Amino acid sequence: MNDELCVTFIVFSFMAHSNAMTAILIKKDIRQLTISEIEGIFTEQGEAKFRAKQVWEWLWKKGAHSFDEMTNLSKSLRQFLDENFTINAITEDKVQRSLDGTIKSRFRLHDGHLIESVLIPVPDEKRFTVCVSSQVGCSLTCKFCATGQMKRVRNLDAAEIYDQVVLVNRQSEETFGHPLTNIVYMGMGEPLLAYSNVLGSIERITAEDGLNMSPKRITVSTAGIAKMIGKLADDKVKFNLALSLHAATDEKRNEIMPINEQNNLPVLMDAIAYFYRKTRNRISFEYIAFQNFNDSVEDARQLVKLCTRFPVRVNIIEYNPVEGVTFHKSSEDQIDRFAQYLRDHDVMVTVRRSRGKDIDAACGQLANKE
Repeated sequence: MNDELCVTFIVFSFMAHSNAMTAILIKKDIRQLTISEIEGIFTEQGEAKFRAKQVWEWLWKKGAHSFDEMTNLSKSLRQFLDENFTINAITEDKVQRSLDGTIKSRFRLHDGHLIESVLIPVPDEKRFTVCVSSQVGCSLTCKFCATGQMKRVRNLDAAEIYDQVVLVNRQSEETFGHPLTNIVYMGMGEPLLAYSNVLGSIERITAEDGLNMSPKRITVSTAGIAKMIGKLADDKVKFNLALSLHAATDEKRNEIMPINEQNNLPVLMDAIAYFYRKTRNRISFEYIAFQNFNDSVEDARQLVKLCTRFPVRVNIIEYNPVEGVTFHKSSEDQIDRFAQYLRDHDVMVTVRRSRGKDIDAACGQLANKE
């Protein structure tokens, strides 16, 4: 063998060996397994079947992030789990606390990507809501949104969404002495483009052998993907649905939300009407009020037309400004006039004043800093 061929052989041999070692070193996240799969693994190891249930409870009821936490397992079993599996838990990267009590957390994923969650406390009403992310970045490029300035990297898996709820629940209990009461999927990303993972996370959050929260306290928000709204209806989901509307005509909605060009308002209203007929779950429209864009009486009149086919509550939201975006929030007086017009026409309305004004409160702002 000449020197050149010899070097080539050595290089390819080293690469093959390295790839083999990489394959050996990559451990499967145990939270990707079903309880039946864990039972099967334990049976092969000569362990009692009930041990799988113990592990399952540590993972999904207690939110364990390491095998060492599973203190009712033998040391040898914990060592076996640690040698063969991993728990790809999210970790707290940065926390911002607002004077109004709002807490925004930036979490780092196992692969280094960053996401956000927000705790929104209303102690007087005993309501403590977490807003969770479903994707790293977003592909929808809504013109007013900080996350829309980021490219979509990947979907979060069910466990990463679940982790946000667990960690923010601990924040809520430590800070306010009260657990979470509500969950909204309104953070980074479009939940219906991470459909199976979002539903998987809700299954673990609501299951008796999970966090056992009521699905009626969960709301999934979408920018408007008619086909997937129909799928929610066919899957007979039990949680609530919110449409990020933000404009009551196709002309204005096309201007700020490009997704509307493929999912226009008539198509979306048909899909939501179908969802309501099939599930009877609560519907809400999220409507950020932008100064001199969608906050006039004429805009309110157009919005009333969209509220006649099914029971719906309109949540009017003050805009949190985003750096580099030209939209401005409407004045409080203008928002109040807009809301009153809706009430005068028998539309249920809630005005949600801006929270976290002194921190990076807008969706995606904190994660977008890196």
